[in-house]
Formats: sequence, C-alpha cells, structure tokens
Amino acid sequence: MVKLLEKAFAEVSKLSEAEQNVIAAWILDELASERRWDKAFSQSEKILELLADEALEANKAGRTKPLITEKL
Repeated sequence: MVKLLEKAFAEVSKLSEAEQNVIAAWILDELASERRWDKAFSQSEKILELLADEALEANKAGRTKPLITEKL
C-alpha cells in the first residue's frame, strides 16, 4: 500500500465506526463507478471514432458552421 493511502486510513481509523462505514461505502462506490465508466468508454471507443470521422467529413464538405461561443 502506498504511503498516502496508509496515512488516509490511519486518519480514518480515528473516526467513529459509523463514520468509518460511511467513508468505506463512499470509497467502494467510487471504485465501482470508475469501473463502470472505464467499461462504458472502452465499449464506445469505436463508435466515437466513427462519429469523429463523420464530423470531419461533414466539415470538409462545408456542411458545418463555426461555433460562436458568445451565443451559447
């Protein structure tokens, strides 16, 4: 385990059991969420590549308009 994580766990161990459970649940939820995002992005890479190619072709063909950020 890295030193920073050891330090964080040492600090968390000073908290009440209820607070430790809240932090543990939050960490586990964050890790699960990160895995879901990783899976979603890995599965969408080809689709995003195709969409990017389509957008570049549309731009080359003059079918796009400049983005005017002041109008957003």
